[in-house]
Amino acid sequence: MLLLFVSCAPIYVNYDFEKSTDFSKFKTYNYYGDMQTGLSALDTKRLLDVLDLKMAQKGFSLSDKPDFYIDIKSSEFQAAQRNTVGVGVGGGGRNVGGGISIGLPIGQANVNRQIIFEFVDEEGIGLFWQAISESSFNPNATPEKREARFTAIVDKILVKYPPK
Repeated sequence: MLLLFVSCAPIYVNYDFEKSTDFSKFKTYNYYGDMQTGLSALDTKRLLDVLDLKMAQKGFSLSDKPDFYIDIKSSEFQAAQRNTVGVGVGGGGRNVGGGISIGLPIGQANVNRQIIFEFVDEEGIGLFWQAISESSFNPNATPEKREARFTAIVDKILVKYPPK
């Protein structure tokens, strides 16, 4: 039930990759030691645990001498207020008209989070694959809901890795 609720909120992902890359040569990975995710320490651990699990399911393994490194960055922002009520005043007559209209916001603005995943081949071509996810974020979510959200995000970003 929780996963169904979390998966209802849309997660948008944009992918990009270096088209000359031979993805079959990448079997092991690790994270940059100085990675600044922009997440709390607990959220970083949750995200990396989920990513490790999903990468293992795809046949990749964590290594001290990896084929590629993963860098993760995130940022939070408030989405534009979309719910408004319009109030207008107008008048006219004798071929003269005019009007004023304003939009009044209703409710709270949503907080969104963008997470950028970059796969880098330090021995070769450098950055070879990137996924940028954007989704709503509840800063007051429980640890279980946060983990479920990270699972949904990682599932969505890894759908197209490696590219076909």
